[in-house]
Amino acid sequence: MNASSSVSSESAPPPSTAREILIAHSPDSDDAFMFYGMATNKVRRPGLKFTHTLTDIETLNQKAINEAYYDVTAISFHAYPYIQDNYALMACGGSVGEGYGPMIVASRPFTLDEVRKVRIAIPGTLTTAYLTLKLFAPEIETAVIPFDRIIPEVQAGNFDAGLIIHEGQLTYSQSGLHKILDLGQWWRDETGLPLPLGGNAIRRSLGDDLMLTVTGALRESIQHGLEHREPALAYAMQFARDLDHDLANKFVGMYVNERTLNYGEDGKEAIRKLLQMGHERGVIPHPVKVDFIG
Repeated sequence: MNASSSVSSESAPPPSTAREILIAHSPDSDDAFMFYGMATNKVRRPGLKFTHTLTDIETLNQKAINEAYYDVTAISFHAYPYIQDNYALMACGGSVGEGYGPMIVASRPFTLDEVRKVRIAIPGTLTTAYLTLKLFAPEIETAVIPFDRIIPEVQAGNFDAGLIIHEGQLTYSQSGLHKILDLGQWWRDETGLPLPLGGNAIRRSLGDDLMLTVTGALRESIQHGLEHREPALAYAMQFARDLDHDLANKFVGMYVNERTLNYGEDGKEAIRKLLQMGHERGVIPHPVKVDFIG
């Protein structure tokens, strides 16, 4: 799905001779909200044309590792160690859970000891949800299922429990499921830090000046959405997967806020600590050096 055709009627499109910057993010309401200003051409940079492609986050993780094709790509922070040679992290545009995040849910109320022994459906092995799950329970058995099938698969009894991300964090109880553990809360209890889930990476080969220019455009796009909440939310609603306005607004508020504009020192510390712990505990095979742009 390509969103580059979504252009404001009150703005002329960029000139055809402009340099194209290929941007990929997930078809989720929070990502759509933060890219609203750029996707609708309300935020522009002279000489640049921003082209948007929407793809699920696990596919983006794999593409960044195997192809390094997009100039800017949304990624799970767990994927960053595998792309750090080709990409740096933008210092804005992250989704951070302030004591909340991916959840283990089940059709019955398991204890934490019990849930460590069951087979859990997960949305991908490169997701930060999976990394955090393995930090919580290294021995846990998992199976990869598309994220939007996890709740139905648990409901159907095909899995004892599921690890849910995205809007499922707000809707799981409507499906008759029980929250067993919020990994964002567990991480806060363990470290005292917020849980960094996903961010945006920018290709190093663009060079320092262009990386800074594009990062600045994203920060302005996020600010534009926050300052023009209703039109930005209306744009994001087309990607909200059946959430009503109030729930979509709540979900966007959870993951697009002041922290999205600037991680803050504790946010940056949280990213480094999460990846360091992943390496120390054998989930991530090599050391990680985190570089922030902008």
